[in-house]
Amino acid sequence: MKKIAVAILAPVFIFSGAAQADTLLGIYAGGQIWDTENTGNFGSGDGNQSFGFADEKQNSLYLAFEHPIPLLPNIKIRDNELSTQGMVTLSEDFTYNGEGYAAGTTLASSIDLSHTDVTLYYEIFDNDLLSFDLGVTGKKVDGLLAVRDAQSENSLESDGWIPTGYAQLRVGIPATPLTVYGLANAISIDDSSVRDIEAGIEYRVIENLAVDVNLQLGYRDITIELDDLDGIYSDLQFKGPYLGLEVHF
Repeated sequence: MKKIAVAILAPVFIFSGAAQADTLLGIYAGGQIWDTENTGNFGSGDGNQSFGFADEKQNSLYLAFEHPIPLLPNIKIRDNELSTQGMVTLSEDFTYNGEGYAAGTTLASSIDLSHTDVTLYYEIFDNDLLSFDLGVTGKKVDGLLAVRDAQSENSLESDGWIPTGYAQLRVGIPATPLTVYGLANAISIDDSSVRDIEAGIEYRVIENLAVDVNLQLGYRDITIELDDLDGIYSDLQFKGPYLGLEVHF
């Protein structure tokens, strides 16, 4: 995704006095099952088409490393499944990737925008009641958007890095094992934008010197609006609730 990848404006935020939660090395491992409602449309410049996308269950897994070394950012790697399929009987002519489809044609569609996030971030605040992280994320995408009639499949692909700003806020609720949180990755360049926002509540099941185990309940919303990115135009939204589990060593 070359046009976005070369245009990141936000530098990595460097705070030499940023607080670090872990004395030596903290490791966070987690996973989520996400129940998505998928809506929107896509095309290749001759008008977008909606396909009545199916709702899907998606998975997300992550691993983060935090340390006490000033100036050196923490790192989080997150793998995100993001795919759906749909079908439509065209009410008017539709052209995709140079191939025309007449009104009345039944078209199936496949979208796979699964990607890996690599986030470098600093802990601006970090205590039991409030933590705030700030940094940048590179989203590595190998994207596929395809349509298929009775004869053949017609697909467009786009791959590369999408850089976004990153922020996460966590607020502990005093005298309870609960924490509310929100995090966001977002960028907007020209008429293209990517927004990945989630918010939730976390329950600390186990909390001791050896390991912390947290249950998560949240809501995530990914919106992808592309304007001539490698020939792709889209206005797609994946949103819905998720359940998660995080372990901190």
